[in-house]
Amino acid sequence: MQNFVNKKMKLLNEEGDLTSPGYSTRHVFEYDRHDIKVSKLRIKEWDYYYVGNAQFGIALTIADNGYMGLISASVLDFKSKWQHTESIMTAFPMGRMKLPSTSEVGDIHFENKRISLSFKNNGEVRHLLFKMKQFYKNQELHVDIKLTDFPEDSMVIATSFLKPKHFYYNQKINNMKAIGNVSFGDKIYEFNTDDSYGTLDWGRGVWPYKNTWYWGSLSTNIDGEPFGFNIGYGFGNTINATENMIFYKGKAHKLEDIEFHIPKKHKKDDYLSSWTISSSDNRLNMTFEPILNRHANTNLFFLSSIQNQVFGYFSGQAILDDFSEIIFDKKLGFAEKIFNKW
Repeated sequence: MQNFVNKKMKLLNEEGDLTSPGYSTRHVFEYDRHDIKVSKLRIKEWDYYYVGNAQFGIALTIADNGYMGLISASVLDFKSKWQHTESIMTAFPMGRMKLPSTSEVGDIHFENKRISLSFKNNGEVRHLLFKMKQFYKNQELHVDIKLTDFPEDSMVIATSFLKPKHFYYNQKINNMKAIGNVSFGDKIYEFNTDDSYGTLDWGRGVWPYKNTWYWGSLSTNIDGEPFGFNIGYGFGNTINATENMIFYKGKAHKLEDIEFHIPKKHKKDDYLSSWTISSSDNRLNMTFEPILNRHANTNLFFLSSIQNQVFGYFSGQAILDDFSEIIFDKKLGFAEKIFNKW
């Protein structure tokens, strides 16, 4: 049975294990990297933002993975089925990026000769400022986006792995309203609060060396009301908590387990053919029609990552806690499968 945590508590006990593995709809666990009882090389912290609408999207990442730092930007144009990603890596940041210990408030800054990043969060507005030289064909990328109207509920989990002192603490916030722009060269993408939403993936933890996760997300509206979901698995032991939730009008509706049915072709995942996705409690059933795959394959000696973040259209049925039904058709979001050795 899943464990709902509704009061503030320390995330880790004196041994460095989770105090109470479970889930919440608020930021209830108090995280402090000094409580972690493994080498700083093994601690992983990241802030990932995706902002999009039915025409285009932008993804921004900053990650301090102990022995490797990562700053990344992706621009996606769904009408032309085009995407481009640029990333830089830094060596052994081990906490020097100073990512906040809470997602509720706090700023992040990073700058070098190629990149200037500033994620500002005063608790009411998240202001994403990003510049990257030579993003695409020697053109400089500029991002200036504000996220507002944070929903009442979000997805929060604290899950353990089989290895002691290994855990994942994660908050994912859907349906934040977005306004701003992204530009490079003569390309300008304008986001406005009528149809553009932001999603935050805020992660802190200690992971096993080898792992595969599945994650899907949708932030949209149904008849003018915010609707979306966060689904996934592979983020630790799900006995006490899964990260599967439907969001409607700012409130969360908890689901049990989710399974991604990715089609096969020649015994390999065929990411650009139609998927189906279903929940074990039969409260979320849908098809997923891919548009494009943001694929990356990194292999650096002991470090490797195979990423397939697929963007496309979700269509299906969601059942809320009061048994009311939401029907959605061709709403643009993403589903991914990520394999890491890290």
